[in-house]
Amino acid sequence: MSTDPVCGMQVDERTAAGHAEFAGQHYHFCSPHCLAKFQVDPAAYAGQPAPAHAHHHAHGAAHVHTAVPAAMPVAPPAGKEMAKDPICGMVVDKATALKTERAGRSYYFCSVGCQRTFEAPEAELKSMRTRVAIALTGVLALAALRAGAFLALATGATLVTWAPIPALPWFTWGMWLFLLVTPVQFIGGWSFYTGAWTAVRARRINMDFLIALGTTVAYLYSVAVLFFPEVLPVKVEERDVYFEVSAVIIAFVLLGRYMEELIKKRSSAAVRKLLDLKPATAHVVRDGVEMEVPAESVMVGETVRVRPGEKIATDGEVTDGRSAVDESMLTGESMPVDKAPGSAVIGGTLNRSGAFAFRATKVGADTALAQIIKLVEDAQASSAQIQRLADRVTGYFVPAVVAIAVAAFLGWWALGNFPQGLLAFIAVLIIACPCALGIATPAALMVGVGKGAEAGILIRGGEVLERAEALTTVVFDKTGTLTRGEPALTDLVAFGALPEDELLRLAAALEAGSEHPLGEAIVRGARHRGIALPAASDFVAIPGQGVKGEVDGHAVLLGNRRLLAGAGLDTAPAEAALARCEAEGKTAMLVAVDGALAGIVAVADTLKPEAAAAVAALTGEGVRVVMLTGDNRRTADTIARTLGISEVIAEVLPETKAQTIAGLKAQGQCVAMVGDGVNDAPALATADIGIAIGSGSDVAKETGGIILIRDDVGDVVTAIRLSRATMRKIKQNLFWAFIYNTVGLPVAAFGLLNPIIAAAAMALSSLSVVVNSALLKRARLGGQS
Repeated sequence: MSTDPVCGMQVDERTAAGHAEFAGQHYHFCSPHCLAKFQVDPAAYAGQPAPAHAHHHAHGAAHVHTAVPAAMPVAPPAGKEMAKDPICGMVVDKATALKTERAGRSYYFCSVGCQRTFEAPEAELKSMRTRVAIALTGVLALAALRAGAFLALATGATLVTWAPIPALPWFTWGMWLFLLVTPVQFIGGWSFYTGAWTAVRARRINMDFLIALGTTVAYLYSVAVLFFPEVLPVKVEERDVYFEVSAVIIAFVLLGRYMEELIKKRSSAAVRKLLDLKPATAHVVRDGVEMEVPAESVMVGETVRVRPGEKIATDGEVTDGRSAVDESMLTGESMPVDKAPGSAVIGGTLNRSGAFAFRATKVGADTALAQIIKLVEDAQASSAQIQRLADRVTGYFVPAVVAIAVAAFLGWWALGNFPQGLLAFIAVLIIACPCALGIATPAALMVGVGKGAEAGILIRGGEVLERAEALTTVVFDKTGTLTRGEPALTDLVAFGALPEDELLRLAAALEAGSEHPLGEAIVRGARHRGIALPAASDFVAIPGQGVKGEVDGHAVLLGNRRLLAGAGLDTAPAEAALARCEAEGKTAMLVAVDGALAGIVAVADTLKPEAAAAVAALTGEGVRVVMLTGDNRRTADTIARTLGISEVIAEVLPETKAQTIAGLKAQGQCVAMVGDGVNDAPALATADIGIAIGSGSDVAKETGGIILIRDDVGDVVTAIRLSRATMRKIKQNLFWAFIYNTVGLPVAAFGLLNPIIAAAAMALSSLSVVVNSALLKRARLGGQS
């Protein structure tokens, strides 16, 4: 299989719709359309500059072939490029690892098993279930055989009285065990051999290698005792074979791994759910004809039609029609969002009602869904500093385990107990498998980051989690973060007999033609109340003062004190109300109708409803909360008092925000910065943790270590609690994994641990790590987790 360079689909070279060669490489295509696109500009799709000799070909740089060429070897890069297996977390060399393409992105795997689990999780689980069934059937048969033998001996009967034993010299106790265990060893345990071979090729010894080595030694030793006893250095009775040890170890480990996979499947479904959001096909208009094509083949600029109940294939802009789109899976917004011409639509969201057409603006890896998937996957595959320490320890630990196992074997042999030496060798290899150590961080990261993604919180990596644990200070930008970021109507004060609604109707009608943000806020407030606005005439805008005009035959003035003073009107009756509004950080405007003071209209950048609760929750957890703003001190202090923030840094220029954050860090604080604008990006990058609000600018989101998809500042509290809860799980996992290996290793080396018990303990340790990590799914992040 190869990847179509245009749409990213996997195609079979033998049945591909077209083939081309460019810059010495062969490419294969899913359709003539993709081939034609490639021929127009091959360098753009090949991901490399055109060679010198190709620059004079207008459209001939890509040469079409009618026959399938032989596969071209690709030289590995000069330096090793490493990647992390998204299933098990193992670091692999890209040049030697197994590779899968999905949605325009490459994934690398340590083994066929991990690759199959990623590509077809249900099929791999079914295959593993079969192997577990074979292993457990063999073990149960061994147990039944052993129980039958004991019962027969206890009653003084012959084991098989009806069989002609003298005529079957090979049908001994050892032969029974051999026949029962061999399928378990090579069918049930096949995945350990394939995993071990992959690890040897990559020169990284893993759990599969230790299991395969230990069980194979036990099996081959037993085969030698049964069939070739003369090759052994000491005489061993046939009853001392270790077939059962090998079979039970494989059964225990397989059962534990199967249970791990079941828990992982439920705990780490975030990326799978996101991948499943993208539809398989799309209805594209090409050359005036609507056709159904694979969603991956939609190109930028093409028109896509969406019917009710269909998923949107890619990001775009509505060009025709109206509808309501369910964006809850991506944005967390529970209510469907109305879409009309000019509205942006997001790939993977669900069209609820109405049909519409949109122009594709982003495709493949550039879409919002693909970017979210990439963030989640990168975070799940990342390593915190504490895990990198564990990885370094594991790198020395595994070779040391093999050396200790060999030393234990030789020591016992030297003492004249060869069988005990063999048991100690196997027990050391099995008990010291660093599987629990290896999955301690990836398991918790996978669950924690997945839970965050489901809640609309994207965490970029393990380093962010680690810093969140030490967090002492959260700095909030005011505008757009704690407030809505746009002015809204807040107060109406009518003087005399004029009703408030009539006051608002006249003021909004006058401002209906204005493009000033304050005027737009008044108009929105009137329309929100269902007030019909008449047309205004003789409209005049007076810079620095306000506006005036005529509405329904009434002369209306709307502005500040200077505007009314210039018209000869006394503003003294309004001063108390004006002072109150201004003290609350609002912009108050006077209204005069027909030469008389009529009232006050006030607007302000209103607080988000969840802001006060978020500040209170952080303060309750002992986190220092600071508000950072470029606004004047009086407005900033008013908003801070309303929210319960005691520390305000006001009148800060955009270019000095980062310096302010650096100053807090210099005081020994671990600082998180929460912002949404382009001017917040330097501060987000300077902070220990940058938290970007999802409704903000792309620059802010690129800089943030945590991205909140929803425009909900309360998610800051959730993100910090989730980070801390995930880090606690990682530390718990690593502690128990280290303790388990530290205690178990000497016990096994001194021959005090049966390999079967070691296998059960090892499987239980890995299972305990996965179960402990899965408990994050139940964390109560709305309260204490």
